[in-house]
Amino acid sequence: MNLNELKYCPGTLAEGFHTYSPGCLRKLFNGRKVSHILPYEQPQKNEAVAELFMENRKHISISGVQEKLSLILEKNQLRLTKEKEQGTYILKPIPRDLKKVDQVPANEHLTMQIAKQVYGINTAENAMIFFKDGSPAYITRRFDVKNDGSKWGKEDFATLAGKTKHNAGPDFKYRYSYEEIGLLIQQYVPAWRIEIEKYFRLVVFNYLLSNGDAHLKNFSLLESSQGDYLLSPAYDLINTRIHVDDTDFALNQGLFTDNFKSIHYKKNGHPSKADFIEFANRIGITESRIEKLLIPFLKKQPLIETLVNRSFLNEPSKKRYLLMYNTRRNFLNT
Repeated sequence: MNLNELKYCPGTLAEGFHTYSPGCLRKLFNGRKVSHILPYEQPQKNEAVAELFMENRKHISISGVQEKLSLILEKNQLRLTKEKEQGTYILKPIPRDLKKVDQVPANEHLTMQIAKQVYGINTAENAMIFFKDGSPAYITRRFDVKNDGSKWGKEDFATLAGKTKHNAGPDFKYRYSYEEIGLLIQQYVPAWRIEIEKYFRLVVFNYLLSNGDAHLKNFSLLESSQGDYLLSPAYDLINTRIHVDDTDFALNQGLFTDNFKSIHYKKNGHPSKADFIEFANRIGITESRIEKLLIPFLKKQPLIETLVNRSFLNEPSKKRYLLMYNTRRNFLNT
């Protein structure tokens, strides 16, 4: 894209900015004046840069299908980490082997911003960032790294559920139910009554925004400054149906450990409000709280359309994104 034509902050999507807004710089880069343009050519177009990126991938410990690179902020400039250096940011360039691959960074950025700005979900700080030729990438700040470079304790739910490739096969992170994750939160989190509501809202959000890749490794517990464990900030939120023809839920059992489906679910083939009420009851949410938690997801949220229109998605993807949101919201309201 033409980087001279930016009209919105590449982080918050606030209007009237040609680079990161002060609010974005404060939260993402501790107030440092960091450029929205990386000091690198796109690796596919520069052999020396490609070698740097390949070397960086060898020592990043973040798992997942999408390519991830480790960055560190040195003075006011981001750069790739060197061996044994602790990165504080994760960079995701355009991936491979998906439909509409060039839309992936903008899709993840938009979905993360909707989670935070519209629904008040605690998310990892993030933004769009660009290579010198204007090619987009997604950048997120690591929430498990302390200011001194040491790390907070972090456990994903594949580990908590005891699921590995060896005991559950190559699809181990998909072989579970969201109800069972809720029961693990009760087991491992002392303040589970507060955290379970955050988890419930995140599961509803993933359904509403068509995130079909919310598997066991995309939910985590994070050590707090008090030494206990809480639900980590949300990460890897993306509308997967723009890129793959997936199902409503990433986990093979869906919401429940059994085969419960509401009348509307059986009729439409998609879960409705009744299914999420049953889900909330099963994971221990107080009955008087369920309706209050669901209301924001049932209502039409005008800010979603605003953020979609300001996003870095192309026009066909913007229309598809909004269509999916409205379709899922209709299912929820049945």
